[in-house]
Amino acid sequence: MKNVAVILAAGSGKRFGSETPKQYIRLGGKKIIEYTIAEFEKNRLIDEICLVINFDYKEDIQALIDENGFAKVTKIISGGEERYDSSYNAIKAYESEDDVNLIFHDGVRPFVSQEIINNSIKALEQYNAVDVAIESADTIIKIDAHDTIDSIPKRAELRRGQTPQAFKLTTIKQAHDIARSSSEKIEFTDDCGMVVKYIPDEKVYVVNGESANIKITHKEDLLLAEKLLQLKTSTIEDDDILEFKDKTVVIFGASSGIGKDIAELLKQNGCRVFEFSRSLGCDVRKYQSVQEAFQSIDAQIDYVINTTGVLEKSPLHEYTQEQIDEIIDTNFKGSVNIARASLAYLQKSHGMLLFFTSSSYTRGRANYSLYSASKAAIVNLTQALDEEWSEFDIRINCINPARTLTPMRVKNFGYEDEDTLLSSSEVAKKTIQLLGKNISGQIIDIKRGV
Repeated sequence: MKNVAVILAAGSGKRFGSETPKQYIRLGGKKIIEYTIAEFEKNRLIDEICLVINFDYKEDIQALIDENGFAKVTKIISGGEERYDSSYNAIKAYESEDDVNLIFHDGVRPFVSQEIINNSIKALEQYNAVDVAIESADTIIKIDAHDTIDSIPKRAELRRGQTPQAFKLTTIKQAHDIARSSSEKIEFTDDCGMVVKYIPDEKVYVVNGESANIKITHKEDLLLAEKLLQLKTSTIEDDDILEFKDKTVVIFGASSGIGKDIAELLKQNGCRVFEFSRSLGCDVRKYQSVQEAFQSIDAQIDYVINTTGVLEKSPLHEYTQEQIDEIIDTNFKGSVNIARASLAYLQKSHGMLLFFTSSSYTRGRANYSLYSASKAAIVNLTQALDEEWSEFDIRINCINPARTLTPMRVKNFGYEDEDTLLSSSEVAKKTIQLLGKNISGQIIDIKRGV
């Protein structure tokens, strides 16, 4: 079966209250629809993408496709007056083909996960129609014409619908054809509703959605979307490590812990590694020192990794000024210095800059406030540089390892059950696997057993 993602993006944005349709509003430096298309572009089960748009924006869409290299976009078709008209236009575009699955998705749901897409397509192996929904945390009430409660359905039986909605082409075409031949007015806001109404014997399977899979409908939704984007993380599949022969990697913080393990593993895989740390004569707190490190390398630099970090547990008011400068300058300013100094080299290689953060970036931790604040800054730096450097074709990502057994952790937290901690070698392996990925702007979670 060919799996076609149909991205519905023909809306006018009236409810959003903007002259520009909401799918073209910028979110974190990109247009909302760019994020949506990207999720289906990178999904291994999706064979092609059909965009349903208002043709007034066809040039804008084509520019986005070209800029992002969205190779799976094979059709751009005009939307209809209503959502169901847009769906029907996509159905008509594929009606002559056999063995096609259509996966309909709202263009303004940019946070759909790979898991949701995969589960929706997998469910089509047993069902002809698939919906995505989440449980309702709130009690749902049904009211009458006078705004008084008519009934209160059982919450356990209710779900909040999302997209994608996936169908065998023949099934969704049948539902639409029956609806259009009926004398009744079509009043459905989604395609599953049409299947339930017009093909009542057809079972519609429900895949679990996610709370983050929001639809951006109103302006206040953008505030939530910005926060979700800031906190968005990914994981790395446990692939084989790529061949790194003839590649050059620069590692800051390579004298111990994760940095040392990364260096050793890269050397084992035929990589040329340049190691820097304070003990080896390079102080990342000083821009000139970082510059001199790069200038000492007589090869094209493919990857730059910064694992440096210091952690001193203490309430803020007990830190000395010297300790404050040490923590901020090492954990944040050091990354800034490395980014500035590496730009010219990574422009030539179209390589990757890789930072490290900590799970404490999502919420400040008592007694190491400066450390967690600096790690939050690293996440923001990663996301900002991803936008700034996109024109240079440089990838920039950030590793977020779970609690890891390193000398720095032992110094601050003492003995902990090693079975509850990641080993630095595990983090090193995942880090190297990331280097071979064509992704950018991602915060990559590394967890035990994942």
